[in-house]
Amino acid sequence: MKRGQHKRDALTASAAELFWQKGYSATSIADIAAASNVPLGNIYYYFRSKSDFANAVSDVFVDETQAMLTGIETEEPDPRRRLALLVVRLSRSMKSRVAYGCPIALCVRDFRRDAPGAAERAGEAFTLLIGFAARELGRTGLRPSISLSTARAAVAEWQGGMMLAHALKDATVLAESFRRMENTLVSARKG
Repeated sequence: MKRGQHKRDALTASAAELFWQKGYSATSIADIAAASNVPLGNIYYYFRSKSDFANAVSDVFVDETQAMLTGIETEEPDPRRRLALLVVRLSRSMKSRVAYGCPIALCVRDFRRDAPGAAERAGEAFTLLIGFAARELGRTGLRPSISLSTARAAVAEWQGGMMLAHALKDATVLAESFRRMENTLVSARKG
């Protein structure tokens, strides 16, 4: 990897973490420079504005979500086991989600005013998750409308559980939510 790309990636990773933990509005470009160990004056070689950071962070969310889903598809051919694996993969970051909430949902909300394109792009990560779950549910024999509705319900369960667990600072809430999400996805029956 070229040195310039390495710095750009470090800046993007620092921005993503700060936007998640401090909020987009509360994070300055100077904060991102300090967190990534890149001199403030050099940042402008990589990003011209804070909204450019928002766009880069949104791209990371979508790319990482797609990579996770592709990995699941490669690893497991059975649709129900793929859905169970999805829940397992999402649950791996439970501790940080209880501490800070969902980075994607927070950025969708926070980017809306100053970087609406970045907000829309970040939201594509949810579209990918819902589409994956709906396709896998369809492969089990569910009608498309039921597959889509069930997939949305599962993602809503996860997101709601994450927000409540964060608000209450209680990982049990999110663990329970993951169990309901898995039950919703893996136990869905033809209707």
